[in-house]
Amino acid sequence: MKFEDLERGIHYIDAGFRGVIQVAVLRMTYVSMVNYSYLIVDNITNQSVIVDPAWNMEKIDHALEDTGTTLSGILLTHAHPDHTDLARPLAEKHHCPVWMSNEEIADSGFYAPQLVGIDPRPWSVGQIQIQPILTPGHTPGGMCYLVGNNLFTGDTLFAEGCGLCPDMEAAHHMFESLEHLKTRLTPETLIFPGHSYGRQPGQKFSQVLKDNIYLQFKN
Repeated sequence: MKFEDLERGIHYIDAGFRGVIQVAVLRMTYVSMVNYSYLIVDNITNQSVIVDPAWNMEKIDHALEDTGTTLSGILLTHAHPDHTDLARPLAEKHHCPVWMSNEEIADSGFYAPQLVGIDPRPWSVGQIQIQPILTPGHTPGGMCYLVGNNLFTGDTLFAEGCGLCPDMEAAHHMFESLEHLKTRLTPETLIFPGHSYGRQPGQKFSQVLKDNIYLQFKN
């Protein structure tokens, strides 16, 4: 099921759990910058978690109101400000944890009162089963999150490319991370990146494999 709340700029996608789990695609803007945040909705327990919230608090409020869910956690793919901007105020407002990889916390110094460091062990929020996948490259502790057949990639993987790497060592880590993702994902996995450069979020991994040159390198 796909539908769009044009007035509020929110695009809802059925996440492949027969209507139990939905993904609200939130297009966030600040001046000329455009990011994508994602509200993952559990329609059984009426809980939700959000990925990389930034800038447009009212859009998040609308999505929570539309879905009738309580925000139960915040997933951060990495510590860059355009992905963490609303993490602290949202956590304080909804009294929920903020999750980030231990490696990213150690490297970035990011802090929030509700911050919880995580490793690749999975956990659940209601019916939302979260599998973290450590994907260094863009940052040393970058994390992707696999929820069912949906991968939330932050700045690790876009439909059209991958995140910038600060040096050669980071580029090697990025290559290894992308190769690892190939072993973890099915062709039907939907890719939800932190940015879009032409293609809408929610592309099938089979299509991304065909179109994205960074997934075609052999070494």
